[in-house]
Amino acid sequence: MLIQIHNTTPDDIPAIFALYEEAIHYQKQVGNNYWLGFEVALIEKEISENRHFKILLDGKIGSTFMITLDDKLIWKGSQGDPAVYIHRIATAQASRGNDLVKHIIEWAKTYAQQHHLSFIRMDTGSGNDRLIYYYVRCGFTIIDTNTTVAYTPELPAHYENGVFTLLEMVV
Repeated sequence: MLIQIHNTTPDDIPAIFALYEEAIHYQKQVGNNYWLGFEVALIEKEISENRHFKILLDGKIGSTFMITLDDKLIWKGSQGDPAVYIHRIATAQASRGNDLVKHIIEWAKTYAQQHHLSFIRMDTGSGNDRLIYYYVRCGFTIIDTNTTVAYTPELPAHYENGVFTLLEMVV
């Protein structure tokens, strides 16, 4: 199977939102930490800034994620560190089992090296132990399991009242 990572385009937005809806449905089935949906304008902004990506499996979108190089609202004490932050990984049920997170990590390592970044970081809802320990098995270290976020409208709604686990990988 050919797996490729490319920037998302505006034409991909319906497929991306279908992935988000599928992910939210799955999140609700397996626990009480789930996304509350996203605004189209947010995704359009990320696409225009070349920070939103799709993973193609034999040419078909099977997963998506976005990155940022600044995450001061979530990683409050680590803003001086050169890092790429991965957010909002959503994988189609039909694409599970292809180690797509590992492909994202390899992509992020290359990205970090090309941009002289020292860390790959991500967060997820605390209490989602299955997902947290999957990330640990992929090479991440748990930094904090009790992070709260001073919510602003810049963030997706699920950050408003949640507690999050921060994970980090040294590049």
